[in-house]
Amino acid sequence: MPFARLATATTPTCHIGLGLAAVGRPGYINLGRDEDLGEDRSVETLRTRTHELLDAAYAQGVRYFDAARSYGRSEEFLADWLRDRPGLDDIVVGSKWGYTYTADWSTDAEKHEVKDHTLATYERQRAESDALLGDRLDLYQIHSVTPDSPALTDKELHAKLAEAAAQGLTVGFSTSGPAQADAIRAALAVTVDGEPLFRTVQSTYNALETSAAPALAEAHDAGLTVIVKEGMANGRLAGPHAPDVVKEIAEQAGLGCDAVALAVILRQPWAGVVLSGAATTNQLASNLHAAVVDLDDDQLSRLATLVEEPPAYWERRARLPWH
Repeated sequence: MPFARLATATTPTCHIGLGLAAVGRPGYINLGRDEDLGEDRSVETLRTRTHELLDAAYAQGVRYFDAARSYGRSEEFLADWLRDRPGLDDIVVGSKWGYTYTADWSTDAEKHEVKDHTLATYERQRAESDALLGDRLDLYQIHSVTPDSPALTDKELHAKLAEAAAQGLTVGFSTSGPAQADAIRAALAVTVDGEPLFRTVQSTYNALETSAAPALAEAHDAGLTVIVKEGMANGRLAGPHAPDVVKEIAEQAGLGCDAVALAVILRQPWAGVVLSGAATTNQLASNLHAAVVDLDDDQLSRLATLVEEPPAYWERRARLPWH
């Protein structure tokens, strides 16, 4: 397991990873994006921004970096950065397949990505990822598995994934939607030749959406590394958009709302890596303070009042515009 590299790290930030969804493409659904990125979102501008974020993250103890085929040029930007730093042997690189980026570097495309969990898509995107990341790719995840995904039942696909695992690639999956727990449990039951196929799971969990927690605990107990994404609910728990209770606790701690939001997740005993989706180095530095936030029982009780019903949470997320 490549995540064993993180076990030897001593920095408090080693359990925070950097996700590249917000900087690998010009459009995304995070709130506050216009302020974060401004008007210049050329390929070279975002390449430079991504490299600055990767440098800052590594310097501050971050050791997991997360990309995807559908995150625009995120794999390319990450590959460029890695190529210039051949000596970095203490990091873990993950990517995902199953969505194809279709926005052509536009923020107002009719469709920004298209989902397809077929074997043909896996083989095409695996070749694309390999061409960019080569042997630096440690983890390859099925992107946004839902209970109806053919990736849960396609035996031929499972055999190909098991073949990749036998060659040293860690195989995982991510989830999204109101039935994340069902998808996680279905994936845990997938075996090839009697052995579990998946070694990691990446799911949405935050102060507003906690429904996957029991299933993530089961995954952790089964030996999977749990990666948490969207810890700030696409910006709904950050800065000016955060609920009053988050703002109050952040003020008491003398830190940002984002640090409080991520600290809630880091407390979970099953959380192996919690992703920062920072788009600026200042945001990243603020996110990393989550590692030292100490929330008391009263604060946790107040934060627990923010939980939304999964259908309502995901319906609201679906309405977020691509900025």
